Amino acid sequence: MHETALQAVLAIFAGSLVGFSLGLIGGGGSILAVPLLLYLVGLHDPHLVIGTTALAVSFNAFFNLLPHWRAGHVRWCAAIAFSIPGIIGSYLGSTLGKAINGKALLFLFAILMLVVAFNMVRNRRVTGSGGFGWRPSMLRRIIPAGLGVGLLSGFFGIGGGFLIVPGLVFSTGMSMINAIGTSLFSVGAFGLTTALNYAASGLVDWLVVVEYIAGGMAGGVLGAMLATRLSHRKEALQYIFAAVVVAVAIYMLYKNLAVLHL
Repeated sequence: MHETALQAVLAIFAGSLVGFSLGLIGGGGSILAVPLLLYLVGLHDPHLVIGTTALAVSFNAFFNLLPHWRAGHVRWCAAIAFSIPGIIGSYLGSTLGKAINGKALLFLFAILMLVVAFNMVRNRRVTGSGGFGWRPSMLRRIIPAGLGVGLLSGFFGIGGGFLIVPGLVFSTGMSMINAIGTSLFSVGAFGLTTALNYAASGLVDWLVVVEYIAGGMAGGVLGAMLATRLSHRKEALQYIFAAVVVAVAIYMLYKNLAVLHL
């Protein structure tokens, strides 16, 4: 698209909001990336928005993978085993996503946002055994879990970390911190697969990607700094963020009601 100076500023600002929320409250924080590009920055094509955000999410995931790798939190056997079927799922999901009506895709995305908001506030903690030893028998759970999460990730153009983390804990029994570190590889792989599929159809705005990433990195650093200071209030922050997500989801449902022919 032909971008105005105001849209460039808004894209950087939107990216910083996404990075800030992700750094502050963790999983689910990037769910606002799509509606911010649509309704704040002013990109009108839902498919272009999804392809663009998928690439930005992928970059940020790989960027955040590095400190977890250095800290020894990444379990590479599980990461690769989860990601291979997930990449296939992401390709299939993104191909399907490109094929359906944009308003229908946004309507379904809004429903997903409600699910994410509910997941953030129900206070169910998924925990693993702590220890982790790779066993080939784990593939029986990892392969279908990776394929399913990849399908959803590709279809909606999301990172899917809020699904990948419990999926890794369930299928391998690894600790939460290892699941978080390991999940970032899959988030990056799924997002990159989705973005490349959309880019092949000309559905990625490369300039907005750069602006979104720049804003996201700055916002993420600030969010992570505040997360340490506000760790005792994280539950309250999650409730507030979930309320914002619900409000945006309701707005998106209203804006895209036409797909139901009401």
